Amino acid sequence: MRASPDYSRRRFLHAGAAATVVAAATTPVRAAAEAGTQPPPPTATAPRILRKPPLPELERIAKSYNLALSRADLTSFRNLMDGVLASYRRLDQFAEPTLAVKYPRDAGFRPGVSDNRLNAWYWRCSIKGATSGPLAGKKIAIKDNVCVAGIPMMNGSNVLEGYVPDVDATIVTRILDAGGEIVGKAVCEHLCFSGGSHTSDTGPVLNPHDPKRSAGGSSSGSAALVVAGECDMAIGGDQGGSIRIPSSFCGAVGHKPTHGLVPYTGVFPIELTLDHTGPIARTAGDAARLLEVLAGADGLDPRQPAGLRTEAYTKQLTGDARGLRIGIVKEGFGWPNSEPDVDAMVREAAQRMTRAGGTVNDVSIPLHRDGIHIWNAIAVEGATALMVAGNSMGTNWKGHYTTSLLDFYGRSRRVRANDLSETVKLVVLLGQYMQDNYQGRYYAKAQNLARVLRAAYDEQLKGVDLLLMPTLPLKATLLPPPDASREDYVARALEMISNTCPFDVTGHPAATVPVGMSEGLPVGMMLVGRHWEDGTVLRAADAFQIVG
Repeated sequence: MRASPDYSRRRFLHAGAAATVVAAATTPVRAAAEAGTQPPPPTATAPRILRKPPLPELERIAKSYNLALSRADLTSFRNLMDGVLASYRRLDQFAEPTLAVKYPRDAGFRPGVSDNRLNAWYWRCSIKGATSGPLAGKKIAIKDNVCVAGIPMMNGSNVLEGYVPDVDATIVTRILDAGGEIVGKAVCEHLCFSGGSHTSDTGPVLNPHDPKRSAGGSSSGSAALVVAGECDMAIGGDQGGSIRIPSSFCGAVGHKPTHGLVPYTGVFPIELTLDHTGPIARTAGDAARLLEVLAGADGLDPRQPAGLRTEAYTKQLTGDARGLRIGIVKEGFGWPNSEPDVDAMVREAAQRMTRAGGTVNDVSIPLHRDGIHIWNAIAVEGATALMVAGNSMGTNWKGHYTTSLLDFYGRSRRVRANDLSETVKLVVLLGQYMQDNYQGRYYAKAQNLARVLRAAYDEQLKGVDLLLMPTLPLKATLLPPPDASREDYVARALEMISNTCPFDVTGHPAATVPVGMSEGLPVGMMLVGRHWEDGTVLRAADAFQIVG
């Protein structure tokens, strides 16, 4: 049996101590915001004194690269490093450009059990932005992999316990500029690598329809809080389905935008080519409203292409689907773990789109069945390289690096490696093995095949405006017990991604909309559109909600 996570032993900061830490971090944040200067980094992530590498460390590095160097060779190389190290020391003398923190906030608090019935809040706060705007009066929860200055961020993992960001992510500033109120951080799964809601080190997030069942992941808290009415909207993240999975399990509308449409700046990554962040709401209308605020280039995110296109998404909502051609993807049904009631309800819901004015036909995309295989290679090796070995930021891209996060996590993950979740350990072991023994060949081949997969969807999207299939093959599953085997723990985390993950690979916009209840649990239908036509996806979701 796997050593079970002790859900009763919450190893996060005591609320009083945390308030002191946050207050200490927030004071210079607020002062800097008011003065128009940049806040200093938190004490916990202050840079170490740069030292010249000792010979034993150079010997270790040489051995890891299979270099046959004598002690004299290493001494020579060590002396040659002085000039370059002088440049590194010079860098320490510069103030670092960072992200703006425009609005004051207090420390917030860790909610008690009685105020957190679904275990979906990690932290509560009230950060108010502009006095007017498209989000005025809306209460928004932020997924806890998103930096909010002065508010603790755990990303579901004890490895990040105690980290307090010193910046606001781009999307946080945009929400506040639009008049929204940020009311807390929603629990997410351990480093966001799970489609189940049982892997966070703060304990399982409970499904609002049945507390014995999963809320889905990794944006588990975000979807549960929206459906429970504890916030109006929430931010989710999606690398394999993590907006759409919890939205489907809980019964919300979750929209994964076109890759790069919403800037990921200030959000903890998994893999640059898979990373998406976007809205979760009760209605497609609210999802469109939030997306309209979030979308657009910020000049700091390498995921955003030069040809990025935005729309007034709320104006795309006509209340009907007139003129929309919808293709029901045959290969999205009948997976080995598909539940017959889910497939039947989604097929019936597709026919209801005709009442909204759309036309519906079956289409076939055989390569869809291989999307999960392409995703596996990219996710496993890419996440190992960036999320773990790259200390969440990696190298070789231009944009904003959240250095306080990189430094804190990079040191902590080494000290607390055994605290990584079973899903992350699996990824590290296999990802590093594949890199060491196959030199990245399979990752490269998967990325090349990603273009073929995108072309297969695009070919069908020439004849239809949207693709349709079940969001997930099954309804919300039972939460694994604390003494579950490692095999069950991992299965409950990854068993539901077959329809969602291919569109993280290809970057197409995709939304889940609830189509009804079966056995007391929601069923979701996924709509997929052409790149940058997020408005069409949300228009169809809105039309479906109106016709019922």
